[in-house]
Amino acid sequence: MENLILPKTVKISDNVLFQQINNECVLLDMDSEQYFGLDDVGARMWQVLSENGDTEQAVTLLLLEYDIDEITLRKDLFNLISELGNVKLVSVEN
Repeated sequence: MENLILPKTVKISDNVLFQQINNECVLLDMDSEQYFGLDDVGARMWQVLSENGDTEQAVTLLLLEYDIDEITLRKDLFNLISELGNVKLVSVEN
């Protein structure tokens, strides 16, 4: 089992616009003028993280909403945060 450690908190960049379209969402990075799309689960993760940024609270809430095991959820959330961090849409605090 791979041990992925989520950052303690995630802060959404002030330069990102978020638009919900049906169950998916589009993120616009105002600095680079690039668009990023998230599927329905990624959109929900974004919403939960944007509420207060606490990753452990996000895991708890998402486990209640989705029929998924915790290890898979943590891996998916870790990957989303990493990808968004790589393009500077979020910053993390450990």
